[in-house]
Amino acid sequence: MMPTDPSTATFEQHRPRLLRLAYRMLGSASEADDIVQEAWLRWRRVDPGDIEQPAAWLARAVTRLCLDTLKSARARREAYVGNWLPEPIFEPEDSGPALDDLTLSLMMALERLSPLERAAFLLHDVFGTPLTEVAVTLGRDAAAVRQMAARARRHVRDARPRYPVTRDEGDRIARAFYAASNQGDLAGLRSLLADAVVLTADGGGKSTAWRRPIVGLDHVVRLFEGLHRKLTHEPSVLVDWAWIDGLPGYVSYERDGALQTTALEIEDGRILSIFITRNPDKLIAATGLAASRSVFH
Repeated sequence: MMPTDPSTATFEQHRPRLLRLAYRMLGSASEADDIVQEAWLRWRRVDPGDIEQPAAWLARAVTRLCLDTLKSARARREAYVGNWLPEPIFEPEDSGPALDDLTLSLMMALERLSPLERAAFLLHDVFGTPLTEVAVTLGRDAAAVRQMAARARRHVRDARPRYPVTRDEGDRIARAFYAASNQGDLAGLRSLLADAVVLTADGGGKSTAWRRPIVGLDHVVRLFEGLHRKLTHEPSVLVDWAWIDGLPGYVSYERDGALQTTALEIEDGRILSIFITRNPDKLIAATGLAASRSVFH
C-alpha cells in the first residue's frame, strides 16, 4: 500500500468537517460530496507550504463553492414539487442527537435565512470559526458578519427545543408512534402528538406525498385514520430505527411500497413535527440501509 503524501493526509484530516459544513449549507449529501471533491481538486493545485492555516483555507473554499451552488439551488427549490426537506442522513448509532447540534428542524429554520446569513451562522456559531476569518470568507466587514450571525442565531433560538430529547425518550416515542400509526390506534396517536403538530412530507413529484404541510392534531390524526382504513391490507414494513439528522425516527417501506424516512421532533414529551421523506433521489442512504438489513418490499 502506497503511503499517503502529506498534502492528501492534511485534506483527509479535514474531510469530515468539510462534508458536515457543505451538507449544513446545502441540505444535500450528494451535493456536499461534489463540493468537497471540487475543494480537493483546488487543494491539489496549490502548494500546501504556502498555506499557513489549511483548515481555514479549506473551509473558505467549501463555503464559497456552496454559496455559488445555492444561487442555482434557490431557483430549483422554487420549482420543486411540494414540500422540500433536507436529504436525510443517519447519525451513528451511539451518538443520539446531531453531532453538531443542528437537527433537521433547525436546518429548516436556516432555510429561511439568506445564504450569507446561513454561512455566517454555521461558520461562527457551529464550527467555531473566528469572526475575522468569517468576514474574509464572505467578503464582508466584521460588523456586517456579526449582524448576520446574530439574525441567524435568533431564528435558530426560536426553533430550538427548550429541552433536547434524550436517546431513550426519542427511541421510545418513535416506536410508540410507529405502532400507533400503523395499527390505527387513534387514541394512542392523540396521546403522542402535540396540539400544534405539523406533518411535512417530501415526495419531490416522484413519490406520492402531501404537497402542503398537514397542521394540527385533528387533521394529522384524521390523515392516519384514513390511511389505515384504505390500506389496512398492506402493512408497513419496518427497515430499522434510526436517528435522522439528530431526530429520532425510522426507515420503512410503506403500504404503497414506497421507501421513506420518518423523523420526529419532540418537545415536552409530545411530537411537535413529523418529517417524512419519500423522494427516491434523497433516499440513497436509506436504500443502502434496507439492503444491509435485507429488507425489500
